[in-house]
Amino acid sequence: MPQSLAQIYVHLVFSTKGREGLIAPEIQPRLHAYLAGTLNAIECPALVVGGMPDHVHMLFRLSRTLSLSDVVKAAKVESSKWMKEEGQFPNFSWQAGYGAFSVSASQVETVTHYIQNQEAHHATRTFQEEFRRMLELYQIDYNEAYVWD
Repeated sequence: MPQSLAQIYVHLVFSTKGREGLIAPEIQPRLHAYLAGTLNAIECPALVVGGMPDHVHMLFRLSRTLSLSDVVKAAKVESSKWMKEEGQFPNFSWQAGYGAFSVSASQVETVTHYIQNQEAHHATRTFQEEFRRMLELYQIDYNEAYVWD
């Protein structure tokens, strides 16, 4: 086959270092747009970006020429720089780790809705509870001691 084709959707989640609520509501739309722009610039089309003051969720199509770890690195590095400049947090940083979850084409709408409604989800559960639930739903083995930094 002379042509390489792929359609891989990824739901990426990561938090601020120490889960500090540094992403104020007034800056969230701009940060989310910046993250979407970063993904788009590296040929990983963003479908939706959302989150809360202590974490972000991104749903995007993975480029067929980039590794997931390269995409995560680009998103974190570029948005961290942006937050230091625009968000005026000179010590801003993201947690070292991340969660990445595959999404089937039939579930893109459901995940999009989930990301767009983060505020409602977090009225009753913390980021840690949400993340543990995602790990369990995807049957990912994890050690609690190493999930949070």
